[in-house]
Amino acid sequence: MRKGGDSMTKKYIYLLGTVLMAICCLQNAVGQERLVDRVVATVGSGIILQSDIEMQYAQYLAQGEKPNDNMKCYLLQQLVTQKLLSQQAIIDSIEVSEAEVDDNLNRRMQMMVRQAGGKERLEEFLNRSLLQYKEEMRPSIGEQLKAQKMQQNIVTTINVTPQEVKSYFTGLNQDSLPYFNTEVEVGEIVINPVLTKEEKEQFKQKAEGYRQQVVNGSDFGTVARLYSEDGSAPYGGELGFATRDNYVKEFSAMAFKLKEGEVSPVFETMYGFHFLQVLQRRGEEVNVRHVLIKTKPTASSLERAKAKLDSIYDKVEQGKLGFHLAASTYSDNNDTKYTGGMIVNEEDRSSLIPMDKLDRETFTAIDPLKVGQYSKSFLSKDRMGSQVYKFMYLKSRVAPHKANLEQDFAKIQEAAKQDKVNRKLSEWFEARKENTFIDINADFLTCDELKLWMTNESLAQK
Repeated sequence: MRKGGDSMTKKYIYLLGTVLMAICCLQNAVGQERLVDRVVATVGSGIILQSDIEMQYAQYLAQGEKPNDNMKCYLLQQLVTQKLLSQQAIIDSIEVSEAEVDDNLNRRMQMMVRQAGGKERLEEFLNRSLLQYKEEMRPSIGEQLKAQKMQQNIVTTINVTPQEVKSYFTGLNQDSLPYFNTEVEVGEIVINPVLTKEEKEQFKQKAEGYRQQVVNGSDFGTVARLYSEDGSAPYGGELGFATRDNYVKEFSAMAFKLKEGEVSPVFETMYGFHFLQVLQRRGEEVNVRHVLIKTKPTASSLERAKAKLDSIYDKVEQGKLGFHLAASTYSDNNDTKYTGGMIVNEEDRSSLIPMDKLDRETFTAIDPLKVGQYSKSFLSKDRMGSQVYKFMYLKSRVAPHKANLEQDFAKIQEAAKQDKVNRKLSEWFEARKENTFIDINADFLTCDELKLWMTNESLAQK
């Protein structure tokens, strides 16, 4: 809706808001009062309700954060920008699939369950079942994903030249440049323990026992909640609608060949032993629930992994085999084997990592090393929490220093790019602000975050 449009159109928007205020309500526990919902902002052809803010605020608290009323100002500001982006996404025919929404919802729910300390505690906190909460959140998540795609479209072509990086750095206050602590370039070679067929059998039989309970009449969801070792266990093992590409090949092959209601035999993937049941098909998507029993390394498999790694270490340390070639050839960590074993700083994608950002085990392994040396092998855990053996390589160590282009070009380049992205987005939002009807409820006038969306005229009227 364009600002300054005819008064009948504006009256229609306010009338729509009034009607919604009358018919919408937030449900509390039985016996408590019913709180009347209300429109707190109008953005173009869309509205933002008080319940939208409260829903996101509840999620904020469920993540373990402390109560903070100022957060509601921030959440409303985020919802306003989200509305602008998602409305443009519709105009630009940007779509979000049901599978994308389901996947996002499931990941959010799993995280919230972990942070709340269990499904029951989370449901008690939210005052509703997780199934009800997921359905309430679905429209919001769909809009968020559209907004994210739209924002990505706006800035996807942005890059910075070396000259722009230099100009950005020169323009910074040289007296307040950041000071970087000790940074290192480190590599790793990782060996996973591999179970023999005989060692795997105990985990397979465990999964088969739970499958037989389902076959004999036990409720699949109950079995999953009680015994599954997957993050979907609190939801009865349900994974939501997804395409073949969402799963590893063994899981996809089983999920897409079964009929609705059919229970699969036990099968193996990289995660362990599963059995699943197809709940519903929808075109090229399928919704399944499953039980996972993870395989765990035995003492013998750990011994074999260490022996293999020590053999590689001896060849590398004696100069018979180059570290990078050894990592590319033998390492079981796919995140680093294709970079010759070198670990990448996830924050700026550079090779230098601040020492204080290293996990405790890696820090302990490389701290006593001189540049060019290797640590002894040690037991560690990968990203999935599984036990592995590894040894580290210290390629370089950069002493603490003030930011400069020679040593910190990658970091400064990333900062320059982010500055350019922010300016591009600001220009985009400023243009939409001038051409979109935006009205913020007077209760939020004290929010500094929201004043940028209000014209002098609207502030005077309030």
